Amino acid sequence: MSIDKVLMERSGGVCELCGSSENLSEFTVAPKDEKILVCGTCSEQLNDADKVDPNHWRCLNDSMWSVEPAVQVVVYRMLNALKAEGWPQDLLDQMYMEPEVIEWAQEGMADESREPTKDSNGTILEQGDSVTIIKDLEVKGAGFTAKRGTVVKNIALTDNPEQIEGRVNGTRIVLLSKFLKKM
Repeated sequence: MSIDKVLMERSGGVCELCGSSENLSEFTVAPKDEKILVCGTCSEQLNDADKVDPNHWRCLNDSMWSVEPAVQVVVYRMLNALKAEGWPQDLLDQMYMEPEVIEWAQEGMADESREPTKDSNGTILEQGDSVTIIKDLEVKGAGFTAKRGTVVKNIALTDNPEQIEGRVNGTRIVLLSKFLKKM
Protein backbone atom coordinates (compact mmCIF):
# COMPACT_ATOMS: atom_id res chain seq x y z
CA MET A 1 0.00 0.00 0.00
CA SER A 2 1.43 3.31 -1.04
CA ILE A 3 1.34 6.21 1.41
CA ASP A 4 -0.09 9.52 0.23
CA LYS A 5 2.74 11.89 -0.75
CA VAL A 6 1.14 14.91 0.98
CA LEU A 7 0.75 12.90 4.19
CA MET A 8 4.38 11.77 4.02
CA GLU A 9 5.61 15.37 3.52
CA ARG A 10 3.39 16.76 6.30
CA SER A 11 4.64 14.19 8.80
CA GLY A 12 8.30 14.44 7.78
CA GLY A 13 8.31 10.68 7.13
CA VAL A 14 7.71 9.73 10.80
CA CYS A 15 4.75 8.58 12.89
CA GLU A 16 2.70 11.65 13.82
CA LEU A 17 2.09 10.20 17.29
CA CYS A 18 5.39 8.75 18.50
CA GLY A 19 7.98 9.88 15.93
CA SER A 20 9.05 6.38 14.84
CA SER A 21 9.93 5.78 11.19
CA GLU A 22 9.35 1.99 11.33
CA ASN A 23 6.55 0.27 9.40
CA LEU A 24 4.56 3.43 8.55
CA SER A 25 0.95 3.32 7.37
CA GLU A 26 -2.07 5.56 7.05
CA PHE A 27 -4.62 5.62 9.89
CA THR A 28 -8.11 6.94 9.18
CA VAL A 29 -9.59 9.12 11.92
CA ALA A 30 -13.35 8.53 11.94
CA PRO A 31 -15.89 9.85 11.42
CA LYS A 32 -14.33 12.49 9.13
CA ASP A 33 -12.09 10.02 7.25
CA GLU A 34 -9.01 12.23 7.55
CA LYS A 35 -5.72 10.36 7.68
CA ILE A 36 -2.59 10.55 9.82
CA LEU A 37 0.67 8.67 9.46
CA VAL A 38 1.35 6.08 12.20
CA CYS A 39 4.00 3.46 12.88
CA GLY A 40 3.25 -0.26 13.21
CA THR A 41 3.23 -0.13 17.02
CA CYS A 42 0.77 2.78 17.21
CA SER A 43 -1.41 1.24 14.48
CA GLU A 44 -1.63 -2.11 16.27
CA GLN A 45 -2.54 -0.48 19.59
CA LEU A 46 -5.06 1.93 18.03
CA ASN A 47 -6.84 -0.98 16.36
CA ASP A 48 -6.80 -3.40 19.33
CA ALA A 49 -7.54 -2.02 22.81
CA ASP A 50 -6.28 -5.27 24.39
CA LYS A 51 -2.75 -4.60 23.10
CA VAL A 52 -2.40 -1.07 24.49
CA ASP A 53 0.88 -0.44 26.33
CA PRO A 54 0.40 2.74 28.42
CA ASN A 55 4.15 3.43 28.50
CA HIS A 56 4.31 3.59 24.70
CA TRP A 57 1.77 6.43 24.77
CA ARG A 58 3.91 8.72 26.93
CA CYS A 59 4.98 10.10 23.54
CA LEU A 60 1.65 11.93 23.41
CA ASN A 61 3.11 14.72 25.56
CA ASP A 62 4.86 15.87 22.36
CA SER A 63 2.27 14.99 19.70
CA MET A 64 -0.56 16.68 21.63
CA TRP A 65 0.88 20.01 20.39
CA SER A 66 0.44 19.07 16.72
CA VAL A 67 -1.34 21.66 14.58
CA GLU A 68 -3.11 18.88 12.65
CA PRO A 69 -6.68 18.42 13.92
CA ALA A 70 -6.71 14.70 13.04
CA VAL A 71 -3.59 14.13 15.19
CA GLN A 72 -5.15 16.12 18.05
CA VAL A 73 -8.28 13.95 17.84
CA VAL A 74 -6.31 10.69 18.11
CA VAL A 75 -4.20 12.08 20.98
CA TYR A 76 -7.33 13.24 22.86
CA ARG A 77 -9.05 9.87 22.41
CA MET A 78 -6.00 7.88 23.49
CA LEU A 79 -5.39 10.07 26.57
CA ASN A 80 -9.02 9.57 27.57
CA ALA A 81 -8.72 5.81 27.08
CA LEU A 82 -5.66 5.80 29.37
CA LYS A 83 -7.12 8.07 32.10
CA ALA A 84 -6.95 5.25 34.68
CA GLU A 85 -3.14 5.47 34.53
CA GLY A 86 -3.25 8.92 36.16
CA TRP A 87 -0.65 10.78 34.08
CA PRO A 88 -2.88 11.25 30.98
CA GLN A 89 -5.20 13.56 32.94
CA ASP A 90 -2.35 16.09 33.37
CA LEU A 91 -1.84 16.14 29.60
CA LEU A 92 -5.57 16.47 28.92
CA ASP A 93 -5.68 19.45 31.30
CA GLN A 94 -2.90 21.16 29.30
CA MET A 95 -4.20 20.28 25.84
CA TYR A 96 -5.83 23.02 23.74
CA MET A 97 -8.19 22.18 20.90
CA GLU A 98 -10.65 24.25 18.89
CA PRO A 99 -14.30 23.53 19.84
CA GLU A 100 -15.06 21.78 16.53
CA VAL A 101 -12.00 19.52 16.98
CA ILE A 102 -13.14 18.56 20.51
CA GLU A 103 -16.59 17.78 19.10
CA TRP A 104 -14.99 15.55 16.42
CA ALA A 105 -12.87 13.78 19.05
CA GLN A 106 -15.83 13.15 21.33
CA GLU A 107 -18.01 12.03 18.45
CA GLY A 108 -15.85 8.95 17.96
CA MET A 109 -15.58 8.02 21.63
CA ALA A 110 -17.88 5.71 23.54
CA ASP A 111 -19.47 7.40 26.53
CA GLU A 112 -18.44 5.02 29.31
CA SER A 113 -19.44 7.46 32.04
CA ARG A 114 -23.10 7.31 30.98
CA GLU A 115 -25.26 5.21 33.26
CA PRO A 116 -27.07 2.39 31.41
CA THR A 117 -30.84 2.55 30.91
CA LYS A 118 -32.55 -0.24 32.86
CA ASP A 119 -36.09 -1.59 32.83
CA SER A 120 -38.25 -2.25 35.92
CA ASN A 121 -36.35 -5.51 36.59
CA GLY A 122 -32.90 -3.95 36.27
CA THR A 123 -32.24 -5.42 32.81
CA ILE A 124 -30.12 -3.12 30.65
CA LEU A 125 -31.98 -1.73 27.64
CA GLU A 126 -30.22 -1.19 24.32
CA GLN A 127 -31.10 0.89 21.27
CA GLY A 128 -33.63 -1.02 19.12
CA ASP A 129 -34.95 -3.31 21.91
CA SER A 130 -38.64 -4.12 22.30
CA VAL A 131 -40.31 -3.51 25.65
CA THR A 132 -43.72 -4.03 27.25
CA ILE A 133 -45.49 -1.34 29.28
CA ILE A 134 -46.23 -2.74 32.78
CA LYS A 135 -48.69 -0.06 33.97
CA ASP A 136 -51.35 2.11 32.33
CA LEU A 137 -49.68 5.46 31.61
CA GLU A 138 -51.51 8.69 30.83
CA VAL A 139 -49.73 10.41 27.95
CA LYS A 140 -49.80 14.12 28.68
CA GLY A 141 -50.56 16.32 25.71
CA ALA A 142 -51.50 13.42 23.44
CA GLY A 143 -54.93 12.67 24.94
CA PHE A 144 -54.61 8.91 25.33
CA THR A 145 -53.46 6.30 27.82
CA ALA A 146 -50.67 3.87 26.96
CA LYS A 147 -52.19 0.60 28.17
CA ARG A 148 -50.48 -2.06 30.23
CA GLY A 149 -49.22 -4.87 28.00
CA THR A 150 -48.61 -2.59 24.99
CA VAL A 151 -45.46 -3.60 23.10
CA VAL A 152 -43.11 -0.78 22.11
CA LYS A 153 -40.71 -1.92 19.39
CA ASN A 154 -37.41 -0.42 18.28
CA ILE A 155 -36.90 1.92 21.24
CA ALA A 156 -34.44 4.81 21.16
CA LEU A 157 -32.27 5.70 24.15
CA THR A 158 -32.16 9.29 25.36
CA ASP A 159 -29.54 11.32 27.24
CA ASN A 160 -31.47 10.57 30.43
CA PRO A 161 -30.90 6.93 31.55
CA GLU A 162 -34.37 6.90 33.16
CA GLN A 163 -36.18 7.51 29.86
CA ILE A 164 -36.57 5.96 26.41
CA GLU A 165 -38.41 7.07 23.28
CA GLY A 166 -40.82 4.83 21.45
CA ARG A 167 -43.92 4.80 19.27
CA VAL A 168 -47.26 4.07 21.00
CA ASN A 169 -50.57 4.36 19.08
CA GLY A 170 -48.64 5.90 16.18
CA THR A 171 -47.24 8.70 18.35
CA ARG A 172 -43.60 9.01 19.33
CA ILE A 173 -43.44 9.54 23.11
CA VAL A 174 -40.98 9.50 25.98
CA LEU A 175 -41.50 6.70 28.51
CA LEU A 176 -39.98 6.20 31.94
CA SER A 177 -37.91 3.01 31.91
CA LYS A 178 -39.17 2.03 35.40
CA PHE A 179 -42.59 1.29 33.80
CA LEU A 180 -41.15 -1.00 31.11
CA LYS A 181 -40.06 -4.64 30.85
CA LYS A 182 -37.65 -5.87 28.20
CA MET A 183 -39.07 -8.60 25.96
